Amino acid sequence: MKLMIASDIHGSAPCCTKMLEAFSREEADRLLLLGDILYHGPRNDLPEGYAPKEVIAMLNPMKKKLLCVRGNCDTEVDQMVLEFPILADYCFLELADGEGKSGPVIFATHGHIYNPHHLPPLSDGDILLNGHTHIPACEEILDMEGNRYQYLNPGSVSIPKEESQRSYMVYEKGCFIWKNLEGEEYLTWKTESRC
Repeated sequence: MKLMIASDIHGSAPCCTKMLEAFSREEADRLLLLGDILYHGPRNDLPEGYAPKEVIAMLNPMKKKLLCVRGNCDTEVDQMVLEFPILADYCFLELADGEGKSGPVIFATHGHIYNPHHLPPLSDGDILLNGHTHIPACEEILDMEGNRYQYLNPGSVSIPKEESQRSYMVYEKGCFIWKNLEGEEYLTWKTESRC
């Protein structure tokens, strides 16, 4: 399965359009959204082309292709207008390596509850995947018990921070690839190697 991963649309219609164009271009099987879909939040400036109703109209027809977790800006009111579930705080995904062998487990969440500073229950070799910071990341984490985890963040589709680009990630056959919304690759991490 090819998975596209994106986060923090924050109601930007032009950025959502570019994200969905990338999804089509990537020919991914599913799109995993890591929260903050419609509202920009009180700490952010309005993103370019802020139009949550347009974002709703773009995403609802995609409902069978979407997997989502709840962001700190996502509410029950948002769920009332979206035709796919967005209110789970996290989900687990078990990856295959492309040869049918079981790969690492991903703990996918937005990042405001579970993050590198407040780890969820993980096993050695698992992956913590979240958005929230609007900053792409690929870092190894070592806990107090000597377990190693990988922390991955796709960055933000609409409000990138710390001079990062509007971006998303693709996972396929044991490889995570970060790309900007134009589809230009800028980072790769393979599950059997280090960043």
